[in-house]
Amino acid sequence: MPTIAVNKKQFLADIGSPNATTDEFDELCFEYGLELDEDTSIKEPDELPHKLKIEVPANRYDLLCHEGLARALRIFLEREQIPKWNVVPPATGAEERWVEIQKETAQIRPYFASAILRGVNFTPESYASFIDLQDKLHQNLARKRTLVAIGTHDLDRVAKGKITYEARPPKDIKFAPLNKDTEYTAEQLMELYESDKHLSRYLHIIKDSPVYPIIYDSTQQVLSMPPIINSQHTKITLDTKNIFIDMTATDQTKLQIVTNIMVTMFAQYTSVPFTIEQVKIVYPDGRTVTTPDLSPTVFTAHQSYINSCTGLALSQAEIIHYLNKMGNDASSVPSSTDPSVPSDKITVSVPASRPDILHECDIMEEVAIAYGFNKLKKTFPATNTVAVPLPVNKLSDIVRRECSLAGFIEVLPLILCSHDENFAWLNRKDDGKTAVVLENPKTAEYQIVRTSLLPGLLKSIRENRKHTLPMKIFEVSDVVVKDDKAERKARNIRKVAALYCGKKAGFEVVHGLLDRVMAMLDIENLKNNAGKSDSGKAGYYIEQHDDATFFPDRAAKIYYRPAGAKAAAHGQRPSLEKKAESALDTIKDKLMSALPSAVSPSSSSSSSAAAAVSGGIEIGTMGIVHPTVLQNFDLEYPCSVLEFTLEGL
Repeated sequence: MPTIAVNKKQFLADIGSPNATTDEFDELCFEYGLELDEDTSIKEPDELPHKLKIEVPANRYDLLCHEGLARALRIFLEREQIPKWNVVPPATGAEERWVEIQKETAQIRPYFASAILRGVNFTPESYASFIDLQDKLHQNLARKRTLVAIGTHDLDRVAKGKITYEARPPKDIKFAPLNKDTEYTAEQLMELYESDKHLSRYLHIIKDSPVYPIIYDSTQQVLSMPPIINSQHTKITLDTKNIFIDMTATDQTKLQIVTNIMVTMFAQYTSVPFTIEQVKIVYPDGRTVTTPDLSPTVFTAHQSYINSCTGLALSQAEIIHYLNKMGNDASSVPSSTDPSVPSDKITVSVPASRPDILHECDIMEEVAIAYGFNKLKKTFPATNTVAVPLPVNKLSDIVRRECSLAGFIEVLPLILCSHDENFAWLNRKDDGKTAVVLENPKTAEYQIVRTSLLPGLLKSIRENRKHTLPMKIFEVSDVVVKDDKAERKARNIRKVAALYCGKKAGFEVVHGLLDRVMAMLDIENLKNNAGKSDSGKAGYYIEQHDDATFFPDRAAKIYYRPAGAKAAAHGQRPSLEKKAESALDTIKDKLMSALPSAVSPSSSSSSSAAAAVSGGIEIGTMGIVHPTVLQNFDLEYPCSVLEFTLEGL
């Protein structure tokens, strides 16, 4: 969660508790849903001024500065009324400033918002807080300026009239950036700020674009090149009285939130407190909007819903009181049948500074916080249940334990991978019916949801190939395949995979791991018991199989036969019920037994063993990885792998 550092003496005075102890303030923070992380007066008493470091919820953007946090606590303590924002229309005549957006901006940052604060009186502390809020919004909500970028300017140095927001080639842009007296082209600025610890983090946002966003006033004086730097010409200082705020964005929702937070937090410093002047913005399609829009969001909450969720029996008046303590404007709704009697509904007007409230459940949470979480009664639920793990999860834990005891180390690769890693690099073909493909992947590295655990294991070995050999790793996790019969047209399959990498192939190591895991699951090796009486227990066996992923003649399929299953063709699910044989089936069996065998003498022994254990379901593969696969994953040493599904065992 974000941490806000405030001047202890000034902050306690601002909330009306100048003599509060650290414990008392800590308790206040807890009641409001905050956490006092540190009071520097305790650990560093000689370092002045003393600071209070407070952790705030990640979605409470209105608490990211001294002003917003102090205001929220004053309202909570009922020492201040909910502020009413005085939004005035754009100025006309000599003081008019309006923004025209050029169509080229659609290529890079298409959205724009603006506001004006007049008659601001900054102190060193409030000025620092103003700058700090911008930085916190940039890092959190604005995702390091990729979604929204904020620019602040001295309005008195912005020429009156039309302000244009354009997008030009970097060679056509030239101005003196913030804290510089020399003019640079945009190309030169990119080179200049490559070594800057702060600004170098944002250069990539526009560096490769053919055009850069730029803001001019009516005299073609540059105001800002978002999201990188403002102009030195309009730099704000402690003496600045009128502030012009510009915001450019790639996300309109985030733009509105950032705009509202910026102006509502610092409108208290204007000559007429809480007064914000709108700015007219004309888009390329002729559409005209005025920003900011500080209209409250109106929700309808229900008394019965709030009481059922909190376990309380609050009256409407109490609920309204608690909602007002949290900075909302709540009122009861009269009954449709009898206007003199309140209905179950409550109208809640949420201020523009609270974008975190999205649903009735958020209204309920506001009431619970104001009432006090510690005051909520602990009660047993009406029904009691006993939790048990899903069978597949319990089986997965058993397999993980056995793999670990066998000396293998568990890895946790990502479930997304590239298309080549899942198919071409494994010498496999994509039939177009198996893998779930991402519609708009951000990078080539994450294009599909894996259908096998092998790419993750091979990449794990590649990234750790400097470690001592041999390396033995495993993973027990899900893969995803398409399934038209499933509700979401895809389903998860739990698999286990293991890999051995050493100077020798180590096929016997993964084979031994398979035998060990099956033995601990009480699943017999049916080929080892070939010729003995069939116990009817669940069993498994392997058969040689050619697979392009593996070295020729060094691969096998793994089959599983459920308990009580009868012989069936490989790959078919055997029936667990005995069916009556027809006369045709009897004649067919006798003819087949009378015909000479088509099996070569050299393979007669293995065929007889296979016949004794037929009727299995294919559950996986194992083998020595093909050299071309190793080359695709930049591996120099031979590897053997094992992969099979756990579902159905």
